[in-house]
Amino acid sequence: MSIVFAVLLFSLLIFIHELGHFLAAKLSGVQVNEFSMFMGPAIFKKQVGETLYSLRCIPIGGYCAMEGEDTDSDNPRSFGNAKWWRRLIILLAGPFMNFLIGILIMVIVYMPAKQFIVPVISSFENYSTVSGDNGLQVGDRLLELDGEKIYVQSDFSMILQLNPGDTHDLVVERNGQKVLLDDFKMERHPVEDAQGNTKMLLGMNFTLEEASIGNKLYHAWSDTLNSVRMVRMSLQMLLTGKAGIQDMGGAVAIVHTMAETAAASDSALDAFLNMLYFGGFIAINLAVMNLLPIPALDGGRVVSLLLTLIIEKIIGKKLDPKYEGYIHTVGMILLLALTGFIFFKDIFTIVKG
Repeated sequence: MSIVFAVLLFSLLIFIHELGHFLAAKLSGVQVNEFSMFMGPAIFKKQVGETLYSLRCIPIGGYCAMEGEDTDSDNPRSFGNAKWWRRLIILLAGPFMNFLIGILIMVIVYMPAKQFIVPVISSFENYSTVSGDNGLQVGDRLLELDGEKIYVQSDFSMILQLNPGDTHDLVVERNGQKVLLDDFKMERHPVEDAQGNTKMLLGMNFTLEEASIGNKLYHAWSDTLNSVRMVRMSLQMLLTGKAGIQDMGGAVAIVHTMAETAAASDSALDAFLNMLYFGGFIAINLAVMNLLPIPALDGGRVVSLLLTLIIEKIIGKKLDPKYEGYIHTVGMILLLALTGFIFFKDIFTIVKG
C-alpha cells in the first residue's frame, strides 16, 4: 500500500505541475493542443474545444502540449507569439504550483503536532564539555552552525552530520544579543542507551514547547526552506566532489525509503504523515530543480526565453524557435539517460542490500 501511495503521490505532483502550465496558458490566451496525465498510449481521450484531454497508461509524468512551443507557428495564439512576459508566467507556473502544494502538505503534516523541540538549550548532561563561560549556556538559542541558519532543532543535527569534526562555528542568541563562538570545540562522548547501544553525544538538551497554530505554521515554513536548502547543499556537494552520481537517488530510492519509513511508523496515522512529509519534500524539490538553468527544464526555458529576447533586440529580427527546440531535445535525452542510469542503480542497490 505504501508503494501504491508513493506512486500516486508522484503522479499527483507531476499532474499539479502540468496543471500550473495549463492554467497559466489558458489564462494567457495560449492554445493548448493536449493536456495529458501520464505517458504512453491513451486509455481515455476527450476533445473539449481546442484541447484534447487524455489519460495514458504509464503512470509516470504527463504533459501540457501548447501550440508553437518548440516550433514556429503562424497561429496568433501560439506560445511563441505570446508576449514574453506571458510566456515567462506560463513557464514559472509549473514550479510555482509544486512549491505551493509543498507548503500546503507541510502545513497538513504539522497540524496534529502537540509539542515541538526548539533550538534553545534547556540543560547539559554531567559529561558535557560544551558548556561554560566561554562556551554554551542554558537559555542560548542556536541561530547558525557553520554558516547555515538553524530554523528548527533538527537543523542542528542535520548540519552536524554534514560537517564532521569537533570544531565548528556557532552563532547563538543570549539575553537578546548575538554571541559568536568561532572554532568552538564540540566534543562528543560515548553514551550507552537503554538498549545497550553506544552513541556519541554532545550532552545538550533542548527545550520542549507547546505547539500553537503559529508554531505549526512556522515549522511548516521552516521545513519548506530546509527542502530548498537541501537542493542547494546537494548541488554544492556534487560540484565540490563531496558526492558523486553514485550517491544520487531517484524515484525508486525515494519510494523504497518511503515504504521503509511507513513500515517503521508506530501507527497508521504516523505512517501516513511520514509519507505525506516525503511528498511535501519532493514537491518543493521538484519546484527548485525545475528552476535550474538546464535545457528541457523550466529554468532552462526561462533562460532561453530571456537570451532570445536580448539577441532579437540586438539583431532586430525573430529567431527560429526550432533551434531552441533542438537544444531542449538534447537536454531531455541527457536527462532521460541520467534518470535511466539512476533508476537501474537504485534497483541494483535495493536488490543487493
